[in-house]
Amino acid sequence: MALALVAVSANLRMAIASIPPLTKVIAADLDLSHAWIGAVTTLPVLCMGLMAPAARLMGERLGAAVSVQIAMIAVFAGVLLRWWGDQVWALFAGTFVAGFGIAVAGALLPHLVKAVFPPERTGTVTGLYMFAMMGGAAVSSALSAPLAARFGSWQGSLASWCIPAAVGALAWAPVALRLSRHRAANPVAATSHGLPWRHPTAWLIATYLTIQSWQFYSSLAWISPTYVARGWDATTAGYLLSAFVGAQLISGLLGPVLTDKVRDHRVLLMPASGLGLVGMVALLVAPDAAAWVWVCVLGLGQGAAFSIGLVLLVDYAKTPAGSGRLTAMAFFVSYTIASFGPTVTGALRDLTGDFHVIWLLMSLMMLVQMALAMQMKPGLPRVP
Repeated sequence: MALALVAVSANLRMAIASIPPLTKVIAADLDLSHAWIGAVTTLPVLCMGLMAPAARLMGERLGAAVSVQIAMIAVFAGVLLRWWGDQVWALFAGTFVAGFGIAVAGALLPHLVKAVFPPERTGTVTGLYMFAMMGGAAVSSALSAPLAARFGSWQGSLASWCIPAAVGALAWAPVALRLSRHRAANPVAATSHGLPWRHPTAWLIATYLTIQSWQFYSSLAWISPTYVARGWDATTAGYLLSAFVGAQLISGLLGPVLTDKVRDHRVLLMPASGLGLVGMVALLVAPDAAAWVWVCVLGLGQGAAFSIGLVLLVDYAKTPAGSGRLTAMAFFVSYTIASFGPTVTGALRDLTGDFHVIWLLMSLMMLVQMALAMQMKPGLPRVP
């Protein structure tokens, strides 16, 4: 189960992280503005938000494991469709289909973790699939530009990530079969609980994830273009983005593991937000002084902030079903709003002609994230 979880999770950011190193050539080839290029990153994140409630219902009807299997097939098909990306519709259609798969799998994994693994291992398992998710993003961002040179087209580079999606789908198939048989043999009575719209803890977590996700996807979209605009070549800028994501491998694994031992999440959330703030401010005021250091510091902070946020979806729920409802609501709110981050920040860049405004806005947002993190007390009421 854990190995299959890794194979699936590795594909949950590849379709998104493979685009930023190629934004300049895609924009030139398709005559797209920064706002439209930002929309390519926005689309799968928007899917992750709008489709989170539907993913929960899909999991209840078909079973979470079977739904994840369907999701991986969708990721494979969507990424492969981008082979015909010389047509604008194919680029966006493929991204949408892949975004659907990412949305379903991402929304159901916390439910599966709480349902399958013991409570004292949820942090470790969450860290494991976070490690795989960020590892996939790091690899795709690092190799995106070299693969474009190898294949002679950015379309071939983007479509090549259908191969790990196929591996994920094949690896998950035995798990889906076994868990679906278990579900058929042990039917659970349907409940009438809807999403926890009136639960204060659910809104606190949703708001925290909104601010964090806005920053993460905006950073993912604009770190490489920021340095390409400063004279870096696309390949080196892609490696820089890979360093940002790669740093999250460390904190994304370590943060959830520590939650198994540290009961007060604020002890971990506040240092994570502090690292993120340092990285944002450094990219704003001294981007050329130590670019590799700044993106790694930012990555360490954001990796821990997001991965511990996933643990909150498990720890602040009483049951696996409650975790599923909390995840659906939190993802719907956070990803829907955060999906506009790359587009809005791209539009701000178009208006000002400079990337500094992006890092100024996100530095201010990091202060809001720190204030929200301080509210994550151990005794908060849990979602039923």
